[in-house]
Amino acid sequence: MVRITTDIAEAVECLNREEVIGLPTETVYGLAGNIFSEKAIRNIFSIKQRPLFNPLIVHIGKAEAVEQIAQNIPLPAYQLIAAFWPGPLTLVLERRAGIPDLVTGGKDTVAVRMPNHPMALALLEALNYPLAAPSANPFGSISPTNARHVADYFPEQLELVLDGGPCERGVESTIVGFPDGVPTLYRHGSIPAEEIEAELGQLAYLTRKEHAPDAPGMLSRHYAPATRIVMSTEVAQTVAENTGKRIGLMLFSKPLQEANVAHQEILSPKEDLKEAAMHLYAAMHRLDQMGLDLIIAERFPDAGLGRTINDRLERAGK
Repeated sequence: MVRITTDIAEAVECLNREEVIGLPTETVYGLAGNIFSEKAIRNIFSIKQRPLFNPLIVHIGKAEAVEQIAQNIPLPAYQLIAAFWPGPLTLVLERRAGIPDLVTGGKDTVAVRMPNHPMALALLEALNYPLAAPSANPFGSISPTNARHVADYFPEQLELVLDGGPCERGVESTIVGFPDGVPTLYRHGSIPAEEIEAELGQLAYLTRKEHAPDAPGMLSRHYAPATRIVMSTEVAQTVAENTGKRIGLMLFSKPLQEANVAHQEILSPKEDLKEAAMHLYAAMHRLDQMGLDLIIAERFPDAGLGRTINDRLERAGK
């Protein structure tokens, strides 16, 4: 039975035995293992039921450690490291020869980031190896944003989950790569694309790829509840079109008045996109446990973090 703990020393001991643990970060909780342990990495893929072609993100505890993972790092990548690390930005870079194929999906590139969570950084400081840490959920399911989500997903498969509290950001990292030297957005995430472009100028976009994806989070269906979910710009009309169904709503800032629905989740009464992103997956988890026939999610303003939230809702509904 999985244990939820705040004991970093216990987590270190577990990882040194080549086991996998639940790890808090500022984005979502991860399934963490030593990147140089084939046992641990294969266990991550097995526990998640994740396809081996889908690369993992390497987590490091110091920015300068990126040079132990990657080589020929372009200047724009260093600009982004200076601006956003530690933080929810993953960079896809040319990998060094010693980085295992299992971690990179057999690619010549490696995805790497430095998380901005005190418990994750303390753990990485106590280890002499980086951690691979994809989201701690079965492949394609709703990402976990607290320790209980992880324990509920994997009650028997994990020995422990480090409890770092609710995730501050609540959605995954933004992923940027540099194919042919061109800064390219691979995944919308916790740092809006506009903030990346403020540092580098216009980005190229390549955010979906079904076969041999260049980075994690590029498959079309992802982050999905078991309950069917649809997006709507006219929520009241969509409710009316589904009369007779047990419906839950996920709304930005205001409840739908006099709605004949089972439950409404309001992500940010003060219309704060950062707060809405933080609450997104937890609300989705709650709705998914209510025995609903349908979840109707309000489409968000398509700018800043609204684009990230819409991206997650679109993939959840495919």
